[in-house]
Amino acid sequence: MKATLAGDDFDNGRTPEQLRASFEQSHAAVIACDGGRIVGTARVLSDGVCNAYVVDVWTLSPYRRRGVARRMIETLEAGLKGQHVYLVTDDAADFYKKLGFKEQPTGMSKVVGVWLRSGD
Repeated sequence: MKATLAGDDFDNGRTPEQLRASFEQSHAAVIACDGGRIVGTARVLSDGVCNAYVVDVWTLSPYRRRGVARRMIETLEAGLKGQHVYLVTDDAADFYKKLGFKEQPTGMSKVVGVWLRSGD
């Protein structure tokens, strides 16, 4: 998994142990494969009742615009009925709007400590 994600600049410098822990400790996760090769990931952090956060949505470059991310999001949403679902994106707002997400005018974030990549 690490080699695939690093090769398409998804891993943000996370170690294999950090990647494994982030997926194992998620409320839900989807890993899309083609012939045993990882071609996409998406995961959800949630309290299981009220709020859910979609994170780490990624599709291997040659598989983009082929419905992989849409199917992963739809799969995750099936287990989130009745919850407010949030996400942050800087480059895929139009994609998420097509899936019913709405832009929110306010929001904040903070990195506590050091982010995995310097300069981000």
